[in-house]
Amino acid sequence: MSPVLAGVLQLLALIAALALAYRPLGDYMARVYSSDKHLRVEKWIYKGIGANPNAQMRWPAYLRGVLAFSAVSVLFLYLLQRVQGHLPGSLGFTAIDPDQAFNTAASFVTNTNWQSYYGEQAMGHVVQTAGLAVQNFVSAAVGMAVAVALVRGFARSRTGELGNFWSDLVRGTVRILLPLSVVAAVVLVACGAIQNFAGIHSVGQFFGGSQQWNGGAVASQEAIKEVGTNGGGYFNANSAHPFENPTPFSNLFEIFLLLVIPFALTRTFGQMVGSIRQGYAILATMVTIWIGFTALMMATEFHHHGPAFDIAGGAMEGKETRFGVGASSIFAVATTLTSTGAVNSFHSSFTGLGGGITMLGMQLGEIAPGGTGSGLYGMLIMAIIAVFIAGLMVGRTPEYLGKKIGTREIKFAACYILITPALVLVFTAAAMALPTPGHSMTNSGAHGFSEILYAYTSGANNNGSAFAGLNADTQWFNSTIGLVMLLGRFLPMVFVLALAGSLAEQKPVPATAGTLRTEKPLFTGLLVGAVLIITGLTYFPALALGPLAEGLAS
Repeated sequence: MSPVLAGVLQLLALIAALALAYRPLGDYMARVYSSDKHLRVEKWIYKGIGANPNAQMRWPAYLRGVLAFSAVSVLFLYLLQRVQGHLPGSLGFTAIDPDQAFNTAASFVTNTNWQSYYGEQAMGHVVQTAGLAVQNFVSAAVGMAVAVALVRGFARSRTGELGNFWSDLVRGTVRILLPLSVVAAVVLVACGAIQNFAGIHSVGQFFGGSQQWNGGAVASQEAIKEVGTNGGGYFNANSAHPFENPTPFSNLFEIFLLLVIPFALTRTFGQMVGSIRQGYAILATMVTIWIGFTALMMATEFHHHGPAFDIAGGAMEGKETRFGVGASSIFAVATTLTSTGAVNSFHSSFTGLGGGITMLGMQLGEIAPGGTGSGLYGMLIMAIIAVFIAGLMVGRTPEYLGKKIGTREIKFAACYILITPALVLVFTAAAMALPTPGHSMTNSGAHGFSEILYAYTSGANNNGSAFAGLNADTQWFNSTIGLVMLLGRFLPMVFVLALAGSLAEQKPVPATAGTLRTEKPLFTGLLVGAVLIITGLTYFPALALGPLAEGLAS
């Protein structure tokens, strides 16, 4: 079987699996967030944290809950790393340096999972399980809670109440993320991923010496790493490491895990707003972009430039022979179009244009299908922008799901889409202008610029994947990328929740003959165009200096 055919068949199998899971999972999540009943274990949690799960919150209170919980999480994870040397199961590792501890705490709390360290050489069992793995669950649940709050803003009228943050956080963790992760961990163990609390041990003899590896609860962390679109790996090689991703089947299964909730949330959205077809329209937009990017990536990476490429069946540098070009391309697109950050290959080793595709996927705002929760609310913001553009074309007040998109709403949406590009471009420019950050680049020229651009793109969009080649473990990059991750996560949430509150206060507007039908294919096409054009106009100059220049020169 040719490598191209193998890649296409894997993509078709992935699409079929996602289609089978779409309806039951989406409907189940809608029931979870719409139920007025609480499980016994949930009641214990509410009692422990002193929260009233039945109290409805307006958007400022909901936002305070998000920020307070996240601030405590950053502080706890930072302190846990700083006292690591005194903890049991530390494997002999000492405390993490302050700048790196800040970077890691910001990274995992913001669902970014950027890592400027070698996991197997820095983190012991307690930090990995009680710190990083816990944040993999709750940071994903926070994103889902904010998305559900925005959906309620569309679904409700004449009230500013968006639900209860603590109830949404606990339900998302207990009823959705935890059960899916348990099942996924069992499958990964069956595939060969390790799950233990063993110490450091030698593996084999290599050229007169031995190689040392840690044990760890890898399968369970790998499961939530993908289910929650997190991305932080137990090992530095991440999902290219055989302890995390042993076989081609586990590789395809992990891609399925990181896509299944973001896609299924569009069904949840349709159920909660009372129109399944509106959910299908958002799904169609996401799928169109995802398949288009995957096809472009596979074409780029399979394109031959000489005998070496012909023999290897494509650009194999930096890719695992277990997976090949096809599976690596599918993984790279899936991980950069979501906020996952897991990698099974080095994106720096992709062709110039292939590396540009991974960057562009993040720069879209990771909305196809995006992160757990963040993908849905990001795409709904873009839908509001698209409706506004359509309203300008025909000269009438734009409406979406029976709500008028007025001056207040469009200001919130505009601020949302401007924050992340500003962070990426300003910090990239600062890093290139100052003398010290440039010393971290392995390469010069266009590829070196791409290393810096990718790092801040990954941080600001809460992706977490690394281009490789950049030494990010410096005070400059640990501090600035940590700051970018925090601002890129929580500033957009402010405007999402403010928008949700504004929409919930409105009374519904009846549809008329002039109302734009947002469940039709025409709107899907408009939304795809708006996403690509807005991103292109924003990032094209920067991309032209990096991946485009490199790709055209090769």
